[in-house]
Amino acid sequence: MTGKEFKIAYTEYSSIDELNPEDRELAAEAIEAMKGSYAPYSHFNVGAAVRMSNGQIVRGANQENAAFPSGLCAERTAMFAAGAKYPDKAMTSIALAGGVWGRLTEEPATPCGACRQVMAQYQTKGGRPMSVLMLGAKRIWKFEKVDDILPLIFDSI
Repeated sequence: MTGKEFKIAYTEYSSIDELNPEDRELAAEAIEAMKGSYAPYSHFNVGAAVRMSNGQIVRGANQENAAFPSGLCAERTAMFAAGAKYPDKAMTSIALAGGVWGRLTEEPATPCGACRQVMAQYQTKGGRPMSVLMLGAKRIWKFEKVDDILPLIFDSI
C-alpha cells in the first residue's frame, strides 16, 4: 500500500482590481450575469461568464424551478449556451459569482460537482486548460485548470 495525496494550486486575490484585464472583464461579466438569475426559492443568485477561444464571452445565470431538480446552475447555463453558439471554439476560462438578493457573497462562490464535471468535459473537448475564477467580495480564487477543482475527472467512456 502507498499513501498518496493531491496538491491543489491556486492564486488568491483580494479584489477584482488585482486581476489581469481579461480576468477582470470576465469577473465583471459574471457579476452582471447575476441579474439574470431566477431564484425565487433559495434567493441565491449566481452568474457565470465563459470566455471562448475567439474572445467572445457568454453569460449564464441560475434558473430555479418549483419541480426540483428541474432548475439549472449558472455555470452549466453559460457553458451549454457557449457550446451551442460556438461549437468549434474552446472555452478558455469561466468565472462565477454568487450572492443573496443580488449582493456578492463575502467568500468565493464554488461550483457544484455536476458543474465541475461539465467544465471538465468542455476542457477536454477544447484540448486546452480552462481556468476557473471563483468570486467573492473579500477574495477571489483562480485555478489554472479544471483538474485543480476536480482532480479525478470522470473520463472513462
